[in-house]
Amino acid sequence: MLILAKAVLALMIGFISSIVFGFFLIPMLKKMKMGQTVSIFLQGNHSSKNGTPTMGGLIFIVPTIFTVIVLLLMNKMEFSENLFIVLFVFLAHAVLGFMDDYLSIKRHDNEGLTEIQKLAGQLFIALIFFYIFMACGGNPVLDIHTLGIKIDMGWFYGLFLLFILVASSNAVNLTDGLDGLAGGLSLISFLAMGIIAWGSTWASGNEDMAIFCFILVGSLLGFLFYNTYPAKVFMGDTGSLALGSALATVAILTSHEITLVIIAGVFVVETLSSIIQILSIKYRHKKVFLMAPLHHHFEKLGWAEQDIVKLFYFFGLVLCMMSIAFGVWL
Repeated sequence: MLILAKAVLALMIGFISSIVFGFFLIPMLKKMKMGQTVSIFLQGNHSSKNGTPTMGGLIFIVPTIFTVIVLLLMNKMEFSENLFIVLFVFLAHAVLGFMDDYLSIKRHDNEGLTEIQKLAGQLFIALIFFYIFMACGGNPVLDIHTLGIKIDMGWFYGLFLLFILVASSNAVNLTDGLDGLAGGLSLISFLAMGIIAWGSTWASGNEDMAIFCFILVGSLLGFLFYNTYPAKVFMGDTGSLALGSALATVAILTSHEITLVIIAGVFVVETLSSIIQILSIKYRHKKVFLMAPLHHHFEKLGWAEQDIVKLFYFFGLVLCMMSIAFGVWL
């Protein structure tokens, strides 16, 4: 009962704080003219979204960080190296995304940081992650508990960390194309990851990483109050990069890298659809999808935005239930 009470309390605090923070932040973003410029490829369906405030990821990032700090000071959470790594990666990617969003707004287009600049930033964050992980006695082993597989990766584990962080953060970023889509799928994913982290008793600070996940779930629920159709604010790269990297970090620290693929199944499919489209156009000079990522393909087929989001939520929820069975019960 204590575990359930902690989880519900963390979720409730995150929800209330993000609702209140968003109430004050959105007018500020409007006043500062932090509006998003919609891509020329989406002007038909999304032209009405031009000027909608972006950087809305701050609505769940700031309350989550603030709540964790308060709970630590109140001794309701215990500080650990793993919790520090999660908070660092979450905040560092938020800063990287914020820089990208700011440059996009300043230039009045969707071109913020270059791909090389983003990758360099993510590489720097991954290196710090790896250094702290190894300095604190971390074991560079890919450990799949369910299948009884252990692979000692040595220093290649650093490249493995970089790959997962980049793949996960960019996957959420690609999925952030419809009102409420990335936010809702992230909420479902962090709820599953929180449950899995709580059961990962072999990981240092597992309960506190789980509480972080539940606080973020509540904060995302508050964010969706403003982000569901029609969205009053977009999360921007500020939010999407932070969410994807934090999800990957918790999975890595609890040795659930394979489970992450199931939890983030919809994000993975969205990313694969973009990769397939690019390769097909380059080598076959043909499109596989009407438009990529996949959610835009459904839009081009004439589906309503809300129906696409509901469909993706459904598959996201099914995959996360499967991941809990795989990561906890089996």
